[in-house]
Amino acid sequence: MKALSVEKIDTYYGTGHVLHGVSLEAAKGQVVCLLGRNGAGKSTAIRSIMGMTPASAGSIRIFGEEVLGRRSDAVYKLGVRVVPQGWHIFPMLTVEENLCLGIIRLSSAEIKRETERAYALFPLLSERRKQKARTLSGGELQMLAIARAIVGQARILLMDEPSEGLAPLVLSQIGRTVLALKETGMTVLLAEQNLQFSLKVADYYYIIDNGANVFAGSREELAASDVQVRYLGVSI
Repeated sequence: MKALSVEKIDTYYGTGHVLHGVSLEAAKGQVVCLLGRNGAGKSTAIRSIMGMTPASAGSIRIFGEEVLGRRSDAVYKLGVRVVPQGWHIFPMLTVEENLCLGIIRLSSAEIKRETERAYALFPLLSERRKQKARTLSGGELQMLAIARAIVGQARILLMDEPSEGLAPLVLSQIGRTVLALKETGMTVLLAEQNLQFSLKVADYYYIIDNGANVFAGSREELAASDVQVRYLGVSI
């Protein structure tokens, strides 16, 4: 059974047809990258999976359970989490308060366990735990956004442009974190346009252009094709 299976979804913004029969899938513990230029439909695909911009046709299954047409909170309860583009952190709350927002219904012992797990992945956040989020750098905000997403019962992590605006050193840390999450069995879907970053972390690749699938394959198949030049404007 696949952790995530998206089959031929169509998504609209008003009368604008954005996704045209987009399909992708990911196994448990697999890192999959959805590549494409700005405006290709990557963010819309993430939003459709999460139910924030519902698809009008097709199928979206989470561990075999159909979620097309369900609200975002129902998808969330199945263990799907999003790290949105732009982070959406609460600037006047501390690092620890931001982390605890998603697990407020847990017991004190469970909250402590989950926050310490996040701090183990991002030791710098442990040092900043009492700081207001507004004082953090862009890289630290990205770390906090990821940490906040994985606390609790997360099973699938959807990351929208996680490399955007990050310095190479911070990006390397984010890459190591993605691989560490993979080792725990978490499924990760990256929506990215940074090919070099994706090559360091992903197991399988999809490329979409103008809201439609144009490629699906392994790293080796991607390297052997010219699609990265045609649709991303870069080469391996």
